[in-house]
Parts: sequence; C-alpha cells; structure tokens
Amino acid sequence: MPEAVALGELLIDFVSIDKDVSLTDLPSFAGAAGGAPANVAVGLARLGVGAGFVGKVGQDPFGEFLRRTLDRAGVDVEFLRMDPGARTTLAFVATRSDGQKDICFYRNPGADMLLAAEEVNGDYLQSARLLHFGSVSLSRSPAREATIHAALLARRAGLLVSYDPNWRPTLWQDEREANGRIWEGMSFAHIVHCAEEEWDFITGTGDLEGGARRVLDAGPGLVVVTLGERGCYYDDGESRGEVSGFEVEVIDSLGAGDAFVAAMLSQLIYGPRNRRLSDAQLREVMTYANAAGALTCTRRGVIPALPTARDVERFLDRARA
Repeated sequence: MPEAVALGELLIDFVSIDKDVSLTDLPSFAGAAGGAPANVAVGLARLGVGAGFVGKVGQDPFGEFLRRTLDRAGVDVEFLRMDPGARTTLAFVATRSDGQKDICFYRNPGADMLLAAEEVNGDYLQSARLLHFGSVSLSRSPAREATIHAALLARRAGLLVSYDPNWRPTLWQDEREANGRIWEGMSFAHIVHCAEEEWDFITGTGDLEGGARRVLDAGPGLVVVTLGERGCYYDDGESRGEVSGFEVEVIDSLGAGDAFVAAMLSQLIYGPRNRRLSDAQLREVMTYANAAGALTCTRRGVIPALPTARDVERFLDRARA
C-alpha cells in the first residue's frame, strides 16, 4: 500500500514548442503526461515516497499511455480506472516567457470528470499517511463528490491532507461558483498550496499575509504560496515569511509548482500531526521545495523533469558551497 495517494485529473498536455505564440495561432505542440495531482504523485515517488494515484482516464491510446507512464515512474495505478465510454482529457497549453500559460481543455466530458465516489477504495486510501488533491476535480460531478468523499475519509482516518486550489477559468461556467467550490476544499486540508497568479482570485486580495489569514481561518494549518523565481511564502499562523528561490537557466517552467509541492510533502509526510514546526524547520522545508522546483525548470517536460532526492541534495550542496 502507498504512503501517499494523489487523487484527481490525469490527462495529456499538448504544450506549445515555441513560447509566446497564442493558441489561436495554432503553434506546434509536444504531447506529454499531465495533471497536477498525477505530477505530484510521480514527484513523490521520485523522492522516495511510496505513491499511488486514484483517478480515471479513457480506455483509449492516450489513457493507456498515461497508465504506463505512471506505472513506469513507480506510482501505484491499481485504482486508476479506465472508462470505455469516455475519452481521456486533453489540454492544449501555450507557454509564455513570463512563466504564465494559456490552457484550453478538451473535456466534454473527459474521463477524469467521471470518477464516482463508489470507485474510491476506502481501505486503499485510509492505509496511507497522506492524501493530496486539487480543485480541478471539484469542477464537475461526479468527480466532485468522489473528491469530497475521499477527503472526508482521509480526515476521519487521520491522514495528512494536502490541497492545491488550481484556478482554471475555462473549466468553470461561473466564477462565483468556482470560488465557492474552491473554498469548500479548504475545510478538508491541513496544507494548502497556491500559485501567486491564482492568489487574488482565490483569496480576494493580493496581500499574502491577509490572504493567508483568511485561508487559515477556514481550517488549514499551513499555507504556502509559490512566487516563481522569487521562491515562496509560508504562513502557519505563527511563523511566516518568504524563502528565496534559486537562480537557474530556465528551459521549461511547466510543472515547477507540482515539483515544489511533491518536495514539500516529502518533508512533511512523516512529521507529527499535533506539533507545529519551528520557523527554522519550515524554512528548511521550503528551501528543499524551492530547489526541486528550480531543478524542474532546467529540463523540458514535467514528469521527465521531476527530480530525485539525490538530485535535490546535490543541487543544494552546490548552492551552499
């Protein structure tokens, strides 16, 4: 049984080969496995944490490719379902020099939307130490109910619960509903990660400390905001601050946030639930996560770029020398 389970979307990312070319200009694309929770599962496996993935893909060539990719990366796929009646979700991504991206999803419906609560194996989930999920699977039923069911099971079983409230406007029909559903996920989480570009929409403020206070008031014990090349901000209600990032030659920034989350969770999964980390310990965790995110930017693709624990330690040793 895995120590960590990620639940949510697994899809094919078709990423523009050239930067700063809009989707309307139909750039050339390279296909790769994607989906934030799946990336985190692979990231954890690369860092030495036994990881499993729960989700749904189509019973089609793309779905088989995704299953094989996760399996080869060391992720348990026993409960990755394959739906014969739906296609694997596709996402077309146009990248930009500033690190932002434009995404168009082909998901009408995509198989990831169709994961049902009864397809979430309670014994499998509750035997783990950690559950990680995001807000994309909250955007449609029945995946929404499956996600909430899994989060409830995890909380009741005493798992550490991590949540990544991704804001993907094209997946939602109404921004007010999206914001409400995203906040619904906060109540299940111990740890919340958010990217800076999503912070204003989610929290209603560009202020990191003010927005973090709102998230902490909803129940989580730790909020982390990734700030791109500037590093990250962390806040647990007592300790807070920014930890600088690392300067690297950026080849492809896609997936850096998922690498950060995986590295952060790899450092927190074995800690006690009822004791806060000191500020020094939190800064050490965030430094490790920043290093993983930076390393991912130096390679092309997401899953191929996710670092091992040895990669991160070597990087940190060079940075400290």
